[in-house]
Amino acid sequence: MKKGILYGIGAYVFWGFFPIYWKFLHHVNALQLIGHRIIWSFLLLIAVLLFTKQWADFRAVATLKTLRVYFIAAILIGINWTLYVWAVNKNYIVETSLGYFINPLISVLLGVIFLKERLRFAQWIPVILAALGVTYLTYVYGRLPYIALTLAFSFGLYGLVKKLSPLGSLYGLTVETGILFVPAVAYLVFADLSGEGAFLHTGPTSDLLMIGAGLVTTVPLLLFASAARSVPLWVVGLLQYIAPTLQFLIGVFIYKEPFSYNQLIGFGIVWTALFIFLVENYLANRASAEPIPEIGEG
Repeated sequence: MKKGILYGIGAYVFWGFFPIYWKFLHHVNALQLIGHRIIWSFLLLIAVLLFTKQWADFRAVATLKTLRVYFIAAILIGINWTLYVWAVNKNYIVETSLGYFINPLISVLLGVIFLKERLRFAQWIPVILAALGVTYLTYVYGRLPYIALTLAFSFGLYGLVKKLSPLGSLYGLTVETGILFVPAVAYLVFADLSGEGAFLHTGPTSDLLMIGAGLVTTVPLLLFASAARSVPLWVVGLLQYIAPTLQFLIGVFIYKEPFSYNQLIGFGIVWTALFIFLVENYLANRASAEPIPEIGEG
């Protein structure tokens, strides 16, 4: 379990430092960055499948029916990745962190709407508080925090589709990046022919970082998959806040994004909602894990 926790921490720390990685490529168009992320991720995932001798098993499950199921997931993750990279390089790191703070609560809400899941009374409190926090931030910003909401809903819907999908995380991401592979290649070829391509035109450092986008996508995924198999779900839920916390701190303290007292109030409401959410889930999981006394005990 200790190794699983370390894997989980590694995955979320990786994701938490993503803004710094994308900032090194701020001069590259976001769509081109995502094109490279898709291409190099797909090629690396294929290499992992071959190296671990899972290629035959993958081919057996990657049927036409499976591709249709994962098409929606591929579109959602493409939207999420593109918006995130664009937002980071347009100095909206703080708002992206808000999206991933509220994402678990959005996922709970989507479960109620689409899967007819029932919430305990105490679970409604953080959902309502988060909605109040977003409403307050809308007033502060003078607009909906559309970046945060789009990231939260796109990733929440992605999680919903994945929950209903038949494959594990490694096979699933391979299928998703495979679906997007040809459009990504076509777009990058078009950009290069039109004189706007960045790859091989902006220096070797940029080229290596664009290729490395596949590595920084795949490594935390594999770490997370290892963690998810060996630690309780509530531990994974607690660890997931490492990433948006790091992103928030990076945005405020490294890239000096503005963060006013009024924003602090809005974020504070959301953080309070998350605290209640985590405590309630922890207590509920601990209660359900306690053995039922046999007749005559106690």
